[in-house]
Amino acid sequence: MNLLKITDLQTHFVFHDIDNYRREARALNKVNLNLNRGEIVGIVGETGAGKSLTAQSICGLLRPPAKVVGGSVLFLGKELLSLAEEDLNDIRGAEIGMVVQNPKSSLDPLTRIGDQLVRIHQTHTASAISVARSKAIAMMHAVGIPDPEKRFSAWPHELSGGMAQRVLIAMALMNEPKLLIADEPTTGLDVTVQAQILELLKDLVRRFEMGTIIITHDLGIVAHYCDKVAVMFAGEIVEYGTVTDIFRRPGHPYTKQLLASTPEKLKLNEAGSLGGQPPDLFNLPEGCLSQDRCSLASDQCRTPPPVITLETGQTVRCHFALQ
Repeated sequence: MNLLKITDLQTHFVFHDIDNYRREARALNKVNLNLNRGEIVGIVGETGAGKSLTAQSICGLLRPPAKVVGGSVLFLGKELLSLAEEDLNDIRGAEIGMVVQNPKSSLDPLTRIGDQLVRIHQTHTASAISVARSKAIAMMHAVGIPDPEKRFSAWPHELSGGMAQRVLIAMALMNEPKLLIADEPTTGLDVTVQAQILELLKDLVRRFEMGTIIITHDLGIVAHYCDKVAVMFAGEIVEYGTVTDIFRRPGHPYTKQLLASTPEKLKLNEAGSLGGQPPDLFNLPEGCLSQDRCSLASDQCRTPPPVITLETGQTVRCHFALQ
């Protein structure tokens, strides 16, 4: 059984103007994704593709006007979309951990670091405060925070960006979750600290046998730290497979453009930018959503493209995937 199985997940933004006219932006369009324990999946795509929205939809963290309107999210066989908020709260922080962007803004500035970790643990367990404190110090040590007994009493403003990110990782792992979602976990950190944080995450994933989703714009992170990759465009996963297969032989034209637009390729003058604009989510075209940006587009692309499984096992949502 998959740790996480997402089937036809659809999330829309619903707006009403002063005349109560309804407008609906189809932000996620039948997203499908499977994740196993001990597996790291990277979700990539340009800004607005739906990466973070997918994570928020999985965890029930959407706020109006966003709303899940269809699909299924099974976590260990349990349907998350049908759970009450109280039941979701029992799962979030206990069985599902999240590492979000901008670590310093995610920490409570009025609460000491150790107290925040203790609170996370006691929210989901019946542990005594002394047990929770020992667990917090052990987790701070596990994520590479030096002198954790001393740092336990530190305030968030006393931490560097890299140290604050380690605290967030410790918070996400305090209850040894089965699923970890890291949304741009190294944003704003310098290159050296980024590498340290990502190596730490990879090591902890293996140690705790967690299923992990890393959301990122950085294809280099995916290449070095992920087992599989899901390529998103306009709220759809257009290609999914192992990192090795997709990086060696991408099947979707958008994936090819994305890989050709890395800084390394641009330095070699091998490609230009992606070009064009994503489609209007309020008025999506019939058929393939990337047809206006694709050099292979034809009249056939005005019909919905099939999801084709290649010999490698990767799936591609494209009429020309086998060409």
